[in-house]
Amino acid sequence: MFLKKITFLISFLLISIVSTAQTNTFLYEGRVEKLSDNKIVLIGTASSVAFNFTGNECSISLQSVDSWEHHNYVSLVLDGKYIGKLKIEKGAVQSFPIKITSNKKVHTLEVYKTTEAHSGGILFAGTTAKLTSINAKKKKKIEFIGDSITCGAASDPSDVPCDKGEYFDHHNGYYAYGPVLSRTIGVDYLMSSVSGIGMYRNWNDENKDEAIMPDVYENLYLTKDNSKPKYDFAFQPDIISIALGTNDFSGGDGKKERLLFNADKYVSNYISFIKMLYKHNPNAQIVITNSPMINGKNAIVFEECLNQVKAAFATDKTHKPIVIFKFKPMTPKGCSGHPDVSDHKVLANEYGPFLKKLLNEK
Repeated sequence: MFLKKITFLISFLLISIVSTAQTNTFLYEGRVEKLSDNKIVLIGTASSVAFNFTGNECSISLQSVDSWEHHNYVSLVLDGKYIGKLKIEKGAVQSFPIKITSNKKVHTLEVYKTTEAHSGGILFAGTTAKLTSINAKKKKKIEFIGDSITCGAASDPSDVPCDKGEYFDHHNGYYAYGPVLSRTIGVDYLMSSVSGIGMYRNWNDENKDEAIMPDVYENLYLTKDNSKPKYDFAFQPDIISIALGTNDFSGGDGKKERLLFNADKYVSNYISFIKMLYKHNPNAQIVITNSPMINGKNAIVFEECLNQVKAAFATDKTHKPIVIFKFKPMTPKGCSGHPDVSDHKVLANEYGPFLKKLLNEK
């Protein structure tokens, strides 16, 4: 009887060890949908999968998935070094060999979605590498909520010139200001951003045909498609950074009817949005920002609106006081009036020390 118990205990421990190894095989970050057999869909900007492996052979299997067939992009980081973007052509799952140049015993590959949620998902279908365990380091966390600027949209014409290709050909979420500053100050990050989106209206829509951020934020895929999963809010950030307003102030394309900016509607929606964020993230410190792209009279109105939003929570003793951060005005050098990769580094250098100080005060 004693031997049977010992045998059972050893078997149980072995099963436990195997289970632990399997659960520590991959690290997922950002807005992702976990499927069976370690497959996942990378959804949001700079969402990622990382793994450790031994040996000098590694390939990864990826597929661009959306309601319409098109290509997509990921960025790769091998052993801490950025090695560039991969273009995933439309169609079936494709295998991509990864060139190993160092003789380290254990390598780490990180795969980041370069494009944003509305560019469709990227299926990570596995790797041929000989995997070893990987563990997440405990870090403080920041969530970045925003529009195309936060997405890193139109920032990188290194592969496709600005006047060629598709809108998403020029994305590089890995080098957007949020991920850049997060790596610099040593925090984990989550990107919840959509190009053209606003707080009460979008770049060229008065919230008639298109969803605004408060409409989509609680959905994992940042759309109103109810067939998709809801977001689970497991990330629980220490800080939530909100950079929305550039599109609310926009004049649109100049062809479609555009109403005057409605400050009351903007402020009202902003207040309601923050209350919703508190419902899911009660311990988060909220930072609201202006836009480096808004100047002149609009910049003054923008600042007044942010002050009103902050004032609305002045008597709130349940949550941490709302903080305002002001980016310096910028003349962007990217595609279609957006910041390029070097501009994002400037924004990261401005914003990073502010957020680091705020985290250290918590």
